[in-house]
Amino acid sequence: MWKLSAAAAAVALTLTACSESPGASAPEESKAAEVVALGRVEIIAPAAPGSGWDQTARAVQSALEAGDLVDSATVTNVPGASGTVALAQFAPQEGKKDTLIASGLAMMSGVLTNATEVTLDDLTPIARLIGDNEMIVVPEGSPYDDLDALFAAIKKDPKSVAIAGGSAGSADQIFIGLLAQEYGVKPSEINYVPFSGGGEATTALLGKQVDAGVAGVGEFIEQVKAGQLTGLVTSSSEAVADIDVPTIADAGHPDMEFFNWRSIMAPPGITEEETTAYISALTTMSESEEWATTMEQNSWIDLFLTGDEFGDWLDEENERVSGVLQDLGLSK
Repeated sequence: MWKLSAAAAAVALTLTACSESPGASAPEESKAAEVVALGRVEIIAPAAPGSGWDQTARAVQSALEAGDLVDSATVTNVPGASGTVALAQFAPQEGKKDTLIASGLAMMSGVLTNATEVTLDDLTPIARLIGDNEMIVVPEGSPYDDLDALFAAIKKDPKSVAIAGGSAGSADQIFIGLLAQEYGVKPSEINYVPFSGGGEATTALLGKQVDAGVAGVGEFIEQVKAGQLTGLVTSSSEAVADIDVPTIADAGHPDMEFFNWRSIMAPPGITEEETTAYISALTTMSESEEWATTMEQNSWIDLFLTGDEFGDWLDEENERVSGVLQDLGLSK
């Protein structure tokens, strides 16, 4: 099951290396002209402020505006049910212009765990953007000083250790479930406390209302730097810059590297010209200094992939995610 992340990473790196988006070779003047025509763009973040989706949507907003790639951009938060509340509102808007939605692994798994009628297949794939490694943290002064100690306590009494994370079936819960299996704990016995946004989970951790938390590295990194939270492990095989937190390999599980990918989608039924314009804007954005700085600050992995190739990859990823969730008992 850990092969979900490894295989996805391999496919991501391969496709990213060999793909070329429709707008990538266009002259700068042509790309700018196409993007300006988009005017004001609304980006739906399908989770509460402070979440990974919110961070991604606002990073895209900032980079598009900084590069004069849009007239203006706004972010609207529509939280709930692993992004499927936003998806259910967004998908019926066939042919709607100047509206995008952040999506990703959590939304894909939310569709499967909630058995929704609307799926990512109902949207227009624009670009897969980034991968975010997971991090498990504990509050300052916690008795758990490493991953082994945390899961030893969980194995002894699973319900006694409350772990905050994203919505049920999210990448956070999938990662905890995989680790539970690694440590011989039934994933269904984990005392997992879902929150609609990273901000809420962080507040619960700082208030010591929960014993541990799991989220994307970017959601906890500032609190770890400040010493308010202690990082036990990241899901990366390589050390994350600026923080002294063991990698999953350091923790003795080198085969369990895992990442949570995020992307941008458009409503169904938009024109080919509109699709090309969106891809061109995001391609230019992905090559900008503003975006490079944001990637570094959030310790994000570059997984840029666009258009039809992104759509084909989504089909493969959905099959893998479906299998993992079934094995974890999170979907039928």
